[in-house]
Amino acid sequence: MVVPQGKNPAEFYRLYMVNPIDLKYDATGQNFFQLIQKGRRGSFKIYIGLAAGVGKTYRMLQEAHQLMAAGIDAAIGYIETHGRAETEKLVLGIPIIPQKQIFYKGKELKEMDIDSILLRRPEVVIVDELAHTNAPGSRNEKRYQDVEELLNNGINVISAINIQHIESLNNFVAGITKIKVAETVPDKIVGLADEVVNIDLTADELIQRLKDGKIYTSDKIQSALANFFKREHLLQLRELALREVANAVEKKINSEVTANDRAPDEVILVCLGSDPEKNEKLIRRSARISERFEQKWFTLYVDTPDNSFENIDLKLQRYLINNFKMATEMGGISEKVSAPDVVTGIIEFAKEKNITKIVLGKPAKKGYLKKIISTPIVDKLIEAVSKEERDYDIEIIA
Repeated sequence: MVVPQGKNPAEFYRLYMVNPIDLKYDATGQNFFQLIQKGRRGSFKIYIGLAAGVGKTYRMLQEAHQLMAAGIDAAIGYIETHGRAETEKLVLGIPIIPQKQIFYKGKELKEMDIDSILLRRPEVVIVDELAHTNAPGSRNEKRYQDVEELLNNGINVISAINIQHIESLNNFVAGITKIKVAETVPDKIVGLADEVVNIDLTADELIQRLKDGKIYTSDKIQSALANFFKREHLLQLRELALREVANAVEKKINSEVTANDRAPDEVILVCLGSDPEKNEKLIRRSARISERFEQKWFTLYVDTPDNSFENIDLKLQRYLINNFKMATEMGGISEKVSAPDVVTGIIEFAKEKNITKIVLGKPAKKGYLKKIISTPIVDKLIEAVSKEERDYDIEIIA
């Protein structure tokens, strides 16, 4: 029997209506109490953007209206419209939970009122500016801590953040823009999100919004264009935002989709011929693709009775060995197999290694590849692939 520390067993049983026999570790080693708590936790959705003005707050308010239209009790815990007319219009019609007044050094400051939200208990609460630092005297130092408290009390939260406020990316963004923001959110908070959505705009679209006065007032536009909102900055920030959301989606897939239900990972097979320069091009291109998408890849030379590796010119042997070495240094796996013919060797290897894409060089006009192509190899390979149960992509690179 395991009772959480500090809990009275009798009170624990009464509150959670569990039988002592149920208070044990399950197959994963997780305490039953933790499972209950997980079930009671609110859902968390984060909108991420590359910069101010992409439309995160606008989209949150749109979603609030959609939820209310579907009969969901949604409310605003905190919103920051920055005086943007389009955004302010969307606030109308959504219940707003009054903010808490805090007096600090003779000034009246307003912060999100957690107690009022907990008392009101909406099904969904909108909380803008996730990286905000609360005024001194607040219960929590940071707004993301307020959000954690709401989630732990079973309230669903929709929030928003710009990419530069994520702790692990803060220095990267500072390196791009030469501007370092002080307020950040730990990566673990983003990791808590059940859903992460990227609000995406191209750099040109965002710059146009800025020039049209839809982001900042007219007196701030030129300064923004000369600093943070440079096109080369926005392009890089956009890439960071897309990667962050892609990573979040990948984690969600890994945690929720079983291996049997997943689409197979891409595995590339690069087929080497007797042209070392062409082999290098194939290897470099495949290495770039594989590195970008974190894919496994192989290089393969098929040794046939008609073209045995041992019988080819020694100079060519050295070139091919260098090709193998180059592929290995770039993260690939180099293999040489024996087969009655090239197509059979490729197909058998592809089945054994669960290959999804077969890459070949453009047929040569002379030499070893010409002998192979004269069969012609591409047609034979396509014909052989069509007879297999699994599908393969075949790519011919010039």
